Amino acid sequence: LRVLQEKSFSRLGGTEQIKVDVRLISATNRDLVAAIEDGSFRSDLYYRLNVVSIQLPPLRERIDDVPLLAAHFINKYNVEFNKKFDRVDRKAMDFMMDYHWPGNVRELENVIERAIVIDQGPQVKVNHLPFCNIEAPPTEEPQSLQEVEKIHIEKMLQRNDWNIAKTARLLSIDRSTLHKKIKKFGLERQQ
Repeated sequence: LRVLQEKSFSRLGGTEQIKVDVRLISATNRDLVAAIEDGSFRSDLYYRLNVVSIQLPPLRERIDDVPLLAAHFINKYNVEFNKKFDRVDRKAMDFMMDYHWPGNVRELENVIERAIVIDQGPQVKVNHLPFCNIEAPPTEEPQSLQEVEKIHIEKMLQRNDWNIAKTARLLSIDRSTLHKKIKKFGLERQQ
């Protein structure tokens, strides 16, 4: 905190103050004012960080950004993985425009990266979308949100050969959260 406030620091064991010009950019999906009130976030840190605040609505509230962001991520990962994807096909884009995007832009980026990593292109298709299981037969009885979450997590774990870090990244959750959900749902790796 002192570095942010005083714009200087001293090396460990040193006495000389070193001046720095620092701009810190941070992001969160939490309501920090509420977190301060309930004691889970330090108010002194908040007031030192909160110089300029930009409120960005979640992706689900600006769904028209999905095609532009998808195109950006296609270009980014084409370069990174030396691929030649040119677009998201119409059917996949329809699914993407109807999707709720709980993981926000990070989830969209992971979806595009996944498609480019696992295929040669030239288009992102419905079968690349982890939230889209078009082979599943329609169910007669409605499922609870917990059942849907359990099934989705289990399928993602299987697709990623139970690689916890990769699955957590694709689900846009922490590894510790994924471990808790695996335990909660009693999921086990099938041999």
